[in-house]
Amino acid sequence: MKKQILDRYTLTRDNEFIIDIAAGKVEDLFNDFDKYAPYRKKELDQDLVDYIIDSVREIGKEDFVIQFRFTSNVDERLESRVRESVQNYFLYLKDLKLRVLSGMTRTSLILFSIGVLILFLSVWINQKAEGFETVFTHVFAEGLTVAAWVSLWNALATFLINWAPHHRQIKRFERISRAPMYFHSDAQERQ
Repeated sequence: MKKQILDRYTLTRDNEFIIDIAAGKVEDLFNDFDKYAPYRKKELDQDLVDYIIDSVREIGKEDFVIQFRFTSNVDERLESRVRESVQNYFLYLKDLKLRVLSGMTRTSLILFSIGVLILFLSVWINQKAEGFETVFTHVFAEGLTVAAWVSLWNALATFLINWAPHHRQIKRFERISRAPMYFHSDAQERQ
């Protein structure tokens, strides 16, 4: 299956997969709502971002390049701005994911600490209640034990289950930001 997916991509002479992006002009790569912002501050079109991310996900750990094809002429200045915009945007996405990961880690540590604290409280109540055992103290101590394990489980599950996908996305955004970019113009090829 992986080979069938990879067969959809052409390769460079150095066996790097080419993520081919076609657009009429440079402006087509960016959202319309910030059309007066300088290129380095513009937000990339979400369809373009999704396409690049999906392509890199399909390619996996293989090397790749991003190739832009325009129907109009593009000078070196615009190429440089597009290159900078793509790099900055994916570094921005990486930074957002790092913040999410940091918040998730902080939440896991807080839940873990609360769980350990409640577990110690539960053990302490069980030890102190020896000889005074009433239904209320027994139910309260068992309730604390359950609450402690729930808190500990949430902390570990949040960290162990959710950490890996965020980490993969961070690495993917980093790879995209460092990817070589090439530019072609149909107008230049016709001349």
